[in-house]
Amino acid sequence: MKISVKVKPNAKQERLEKIDEKNFSVWVKEKPQEGKANQAVIKILSDYFGVAKSEVILLKGQTSRQKIFEVQTTTIIRS
Repeated sequence: MKISVKVKPNAKQERLEKIDEKNFSVWVKEKPQEGKANQAVIKILSDYFGVAKSEVILLKGQTSRQKIFEVQTTTIIRS
């Protein structure tokens, strides 16, 4: 499943907001340097969808705030 994520780095607290089925906003504490914010987003998405971090792949937007991720799994379990 492909999802669009708007990342807001350097936030005071981490959180995820679901806009609709395929669009999310994610706030992370990390700064957008050396991929730290991207790794934080992957962790938040993997926790949200209940999958391993290796199953959340950044497809597009490595240096942009607007990103496309693919969540790879046939069974997504949300907690």
